[in-house]
Amino acid sequence: MTSENPTLAIAGRVSPVKYSDLNADTVAMVKRLIADGVAVAIAGSAEEPPRILSDYVAHQSGAARATVWGFGFKSTAAMATLVNASSMHVLDFEPMSNPPTHAVSPTVPVAFALAEARHTDGREIIAACAKGFEMQGRVLAAANPERGALPFHTPGVIGVMGSTVAAAHLMKLTVPQLAHALGIAASRCAGLSANTGSMVKCTHCGHVAAAGVEAVALAARGFTANPDIFGAPHGYVDTFFSAHFDHDVLMQFGAPYRCVDPGMAIKFYPSKYPTHFAIAAALDARAEVPDARKIRAVRIVTPQITDANRPRPRVGLEGKFSFQYVVAAALLDGEIGVQTFTDERCAAADMMALLDKITVEQDAAISNDTRRMQVTVEVTRGDGKVVSRTCRKPPGTWGEPIPADLHRAKIRDCLGVRLADPRLSQVIEMLDHLERLATPDVADLCKLLACKFE
Repeated sequence: MTSENPTLAIAGRVSPVKYSDLNADTVAMVKRLIADGVAVAIAGSAEEPPRILSDYVAHQSGAARATVWGFGFKSTAAMATLVNASSMHVLDFEPMSNPPTHAVSPTVPVAFALAEARHTDGREIIAACAKGFEMQGRVLAAANPERGALPFHTPGVIGVMGSTVAAAHLMKLTVPQLAHALGIAASRCAGLSANTGSMVKCTHCGHVAAAGVEAVALAARGFTANPDIFGAPHGYVDTFFSAHFDHDVLMQFGAPYRCVDPGMAIKFYPSKYPTHFAIAAALDARAEVPDARKIRAVRIVTPQITDANRPRPRVGLEGKFSFQYVVAAALLDGEIGVQTFTDERCAAADMMALLDKITVEQDAAISNDTRRMQVTVEVTRGDGKVVSRTCRKPPGTWGEPIPADLHRAKIRDCLGVRLADPRLSQVIEMLDHLERLATPDVADLCKLLACKFE
């Protein structure tokens, strides 16, 4: 790292990037991730936590400039972003970066809220998201932590850098202003892993998204922070990534964009990503389990991932973070979807009965890095026969081709929670051609996303 001020250096690298600087592969991938995030947010807006947040926001005063998706009203850009980003994360269904973090939720709602408020077009949304995704990817690649090494929920600390960069693009901050905005944003980092499985978790993405909007709005008005928050003692790097941080990796911003290489994993199950390995193995095993109600025992062999070892989730939301629950649901129902994680399904008698028969073995010899891990599900049937399946790569994982029709089906299903045709198809069409949307078209898209359906 040659610069004496790494914060100013990365701001200088990020700030000049425009839509025209993005190659076709980057644009295509960013559009796919935006469509996935928007669809997941619309589905998530039907959940209780976003409903509570939207009620809170609706009772705050402020300029009605940006749409609160799914709730039929507008608020300030920051407050709309808070709700929309929380809706996007509440199902735990949005794409995953590599190394893993939720980079889409802190970024896409920021780009849409500010594009709507500032009357900009679809290309600016794409450029802002590309930069926001990349900033998060580069920070995490520079830190390159082992799984479990960070004592916080990753998007609560990484996401604010992406939201700030996305907001700065749309607010057209200068390089020094962006350096100060990053400094302001760094003091907004939060996200305790103890809240995993509760309503609060979705707000980790919601608050860092809103914090990026706030940081940029303040910096644009002359508010200042430490101008080298990446290099300062007790600054961002020193506080959160003291074990390791490679500034040269950070400065490789955009060469190529990390959403393209190594890519992001597309989720096809709305739950914590390590549980996808267990789900895929259980669904595969189910083909040889004629009656799940007669299962004698289930043994799940996992890496040492303690926060997904939850033998008896209290509510459906906790089930998203339980190897035991997702395996039971996969074996009983033959599918995993939004309906899997309702409180009613969690409390059902057949679920309770099967959970009592499931044990988890955590094997320290198995990597706990989701890029290299595996999970084995071993089912002892009613007749005593043992069926065993191991998953090393769940559907949609990094580097694997994702069938367009499978991803389109996910997007339609998620949008269908709130929208019906012809609105649903209009939203998909507009997201498919986001780079062609002029300012009035962006406003029309936001109106479609605003429609409230009970």
